[in-house]
Amino acid sequence: MNNRRSFIIGVKSTNLSLKEIKFLRKYRPWGVILFSRNIKDIKQTYNLTLSIRKIFKDKNYPILIDQEGGRVNRLKKIISFDNLTSEFFGSKYTKNYKEFKFFYKLFIDKTSFLLKSIGVNINTSPVLDLRVKGASNIIGDRSFSKDPKVVSKIGDYCIQSFHNNGIGTVIKHIPGHGRAKVDSHYFTPIIGKNQSYLLKKDFTPFRNKKSFFAMTGHIIFNKIDNINTVTHSKKLIKMIREKIGFKNILISDDLSMKSLKGTLKENTIKTFKAGCNIALHCNGNFNEMKIVGKNSPIINKFISKKTSQFYKILS
Repeated sequence: MNNRRSFIIGVKSTNLSLKEIKFLRKYRPWGVILFSRNIKDIKQTYNLTLSIRKIFKDKNYPILIDQEGGRVNRLKKIISFDNLTSEFFGSKYTKNYKEFKFFYKLFIDKTSFLLKSIGVNINTSPVLDLRVKGASNIIGDRSFSKDPKVVSKIGDYCIQSFHNNGIGTVIKHIPGHGRAKVDSHYFTPIIGKNQSYLLKKDFTPFRNKKSFFAMTGHIIFNKIDNINTVTHSKKLIKMIREKIGFKNILISDDLSMKSLKGTLKENTIKTFKAGCNIALHCNGNFNEMKIVGKNSPIINKFISKKTSQFYKILS
């Protein structure tokens, strides 16, 4: 594990190209993330993840996916989860807790079974962003609730349930994306609430979570840092560590998103300087992958230790 680099990449298709195999051997990313473009059926996807793990000679090598349910369903060619949004489960939680627990456990167990069947061991879920009226729909029904306490409680249940099933989780988008009025895939959201307000509201669901991983949001909180997005902000990452209490591996959101200004090389370097542990690059563009790989450091003792702790839940 010690000679791996601190980044995650997406691959282009349903199997590895020769170029990608050589890339993985040379740059040795910490993990690989899958998308719908990589998935045709269970057998093919399992063979893809197996081929990745053979390169690293590591049965526990981190392979991630966005499998939230609802509209974020990378397994849509295998199963439909269209109606099972976070909003649906949040509504169940407030109206009938017994029903919530029954249906949500069933959903997590089914998701875990499918992820294991294709060789995925980390789900980039749950979304702990608040539902905020008037905000961009990029979060929308991906949020459990407008109530920070409800989001936090469901988040705890989700994390523990996936851990019990041998699947890691990534809480996102720390410290809170729900108030953003534009989509950070294309624009830079700027949130003008002060620190005191945010700590009581938007940041609350992320407090002291036991997830092994968290993903930053590419958002500017201009009353805390009026220049940098969270991913590039030393001030906000210090707050995530000290005031929100997240002590594990911090992953950037996708560095190919247009909310980040500057070159990909600059954005990769700034990600690590600010305090993120791992850089994420998703689109499978080979030339961009090389830029991220070249500018990502070898994993340090902290990442190695936390990864080893994550490996212990896998079964």
